[in-house]
Amino acid sequence: MVLEVAVLSVRAGESAAFERAFAEAQPIISSMEGYISHQLHRSLETRDKYLLIVQWRRIEDHTVGFRQSAGFQEWKRLLHHFYDPPPVIEHFEAMSDHSTK
Repeated sequence: MVLEVAVLSVRAGESAAFERAFAEAQPIISSMEGYISHQLHRSLETRDKYLLIVQWRRIEDHTVGFRQSAGFQEWKRLLHHFYDPPPVIEHFEAMSDHSTK
């Protein structure tokens, strides 16, 4: 499993519109081959900053399958005009797995 982690800086005052657009865009990413799950978190300190975490089966499911799909073009149309600066996106693999009870 691979984690895609994106720091999303939304233009000031556009968070509510971004959240509505994200709700509309969610079915696009969740329908992609290799998609496992996603979470969107809002910063407590910087209200227009979000963290998007997407679980993919393989990195290529994101970098090729999603990024080269027609769905990605719609995703961009819905969301990318909200970002300033453009998102920083990185991929991570698990090195350990520990949970507390």
